[in-house]
Amino acid sequence: MAGAGRGHGNGATNGRSPRYSAWDLARRGLTGEAWPPAWRKHELRPSYDVVIIGGGVHGLATAHYLAANHGITDVAVLDKGYIGGGGSGRNTAILRSNYLTPEGIAFYDRSLELYRGLAADLNFNVMFSQRGHMTLAHNDASLRTMRWRAEVNKLVGVDSEVIDPDEVAKLVPRMDVSSEARYPILGALWHPPGGIIRHDAVVWGYARGADSRGVQIHQNTEVLGIDVVAGRVTGVQTSRGAVSAPIVVNCTAGWSSLISDMAGVEMPVHTFPLQAAVTEPVQPFLDPVVVSGTLHVYVSQTDRGELVFGASVDPFASYSTRGSLEFIEGLAGHVLQLMPSLHNLRLLRQWAGLCDMTPDYSPIMGPTPVEGFYVDVGWGTYGFKAGPVSGEQMAACIATGATPELIAPFALSRFAAGELVGEKGAAAVGH
Repeated sequence: MAGAGRGHGNGATNGRSPRYSAWDLARRGLTGEAWPPAWRKHELRPSYDVVIIGGGVHGLATAHYLAANHGITDVAVLDKGYIGGGGSGRNTAILRSNYLTPEGIAFYDRSLELYRGLAADLNFNVMFSQRGHMTLAHNDASLRTMRWRAEVNKLVGVDSEVIDPDEVAKLVPRMDVSSEARYPILGALWHPPGGIIRHDAVVWGYARGADSRGVQIHQNTEVLGIDVVAGRVTGVQTSRGAVSAPIVVNCTAGWSSLISDMAGVEMPVHTFPLQAAVTEPVQPFLDPVVVSGTLHVYVSQTDRGELVFGASVDPFASYSTRGSLEFIEGLAGHVLQLMPSLHNLRLLRQWAGLCDMTPDYSPIMGPTPVEGFYVDVGWGTYGFKAGPVSGEQMAACIATGATPELIAPFALSRFAAGELVGEKGAAAVGH
């Protein structure tokens, strides 16, 4: 597929995201002149070189890197709703690379590297805030796991270390590190490169970058079927008509098993809701991201001052994105066990997204038994962290026809071969 793109630019800026001067900003502010849209609307054509299903960070990043790194621009990104309206718009935007397996650590560390330079790469402020990631240990077993993770991270060259309660208190002064706490803090895994980012900005930046290189983005275009003839993909059936394509990529979350079923490819995936909530804004006091696996809770503070809370996935498979009172009650109780001084904060809203969980808590990436049908699915609660590297590596896989080393361990075939990549110890809480 290398070099196969035809570059239907229709106003694309020579393969670069638009750049505006200070004069542009002043002129539009004074005259009220509207800014051009970040990406354009198109009529759905009857054929493309590549069709990507899913307009979240994974689908858009794959399209962007296909065009930017490999010159493949005859690409359509299809989403049944609006861009970023799925998991990419419903997550808590936490970034880290301190996973448990060498394969997972190397993969997520590359993603963090791409995130650090993403604003410059896309010429779009994605608001990356590198403030550190702290995973608390409340018992001896958890502390042993933290030490294990720290040593594996160090061997791969990732900055992680175990710190004691005094260091935890210095980094998060409001944390209750006393011995009287119901869940005493014995230590924590401290990961300085971790942080948070503006998830909407990441989606918009990738969409604008892909559009500027000639990729067509189609919202409100639902995929109803995938055409397979003699073991290979020939196109898709959509709510706006049929589209032929020799390459179809499943980059969906929540619906990944249903989309793959359309191509006759079974995915070992179960879908669970994941809920989160946000408080009223308060004066910034929490710099690191704080996670407790024992309490199944994580918390971070945005640049606007809101506290963003989350927990583990709901204990039942469902496609519901409704919040529940039971979740809020449990979440609030666990947060207060860590930081009792937050008892006066008011919650503003809660939401839920859908998470596709695999048996080993690792994604499924690469080609499938159906020729031309690729998958980038099974991301559980940790897909947003992997957006850039997934797009980069999937684009290389499609363009070259060879599976890159970084994603080879996540092949669908690993389940039949018994070569699982067990990340539950580092991913079970979600963040």
